Amino acid sequence: MKKLFLIAAASALIGSAPLALAAGDAAAGQAKSAMCGACHGADGNSASADFPKLAGQNAGYLYKQLAEFKSGARVNPTMQGMVAALSDEDMQNLAAYFASQTPGKGEADPALVKAGEALFRGGNLDTGVSACSACHGVSGKGNEGAKFPALAGQHAKYTEVQLLAFRSMARANDPGQMMRGVAARMSDAEIKAIASYLQGLQ
Repeated sequence: MKKLFLIAAASALIGSAPLALAAGDAAAGQAKSAMCGACHGADGNSASADFPKLAGQNAGYLYKQLAEFKSGARVNPTMQGMVAALSDEDMQNLAAYFASQTPGKGEADPALVKAGEALFRGGNLDTGVSACSACHGVSGKGNEGAKFPALAGQHAKYTEVQLLAFRSMARANDPGQMMRGVAARMSDAEIKAIASYLQGLQ
């Protein structure tokens, strides 16, 4: 299992190499961000749990998602329409802007904290679920170099929807099928617990 994880991680790093040089101008990104603000908030702290918080997210990950919405590697009709007219430079600038913003704080359901923390830190050895912290960091801040997203403070509803999408294979833009492999082993209760825990993680 550990060997397979290392192979998958290496594949992810290799697969993301073309995006490694992504860098942008935050000021230019802010000037271009009005259309994003309607759903994600002017500073990337979305008010609705239907839309992910972008504030403080790793720039490399944000750029990767925008580029993959545009290419069709990640499917979302609304986002594909939004990015259609964006240039590569625009996407880099937007990523830099939202990455520079301060993420808002969230709260976890106290009833789910213990189960969520156990999954985040240790996974589930019985079912082969990897610890989230292995890729996303002990504080949930992600891994910029590997394009692994920050998860701390993200809306629980959004995180839950994405994990379910990975589990059902509806979302398939994870390098080496890493997230699909993890989510496939997670129960509904585990997904709900980890999503809630991450929302409250500071």
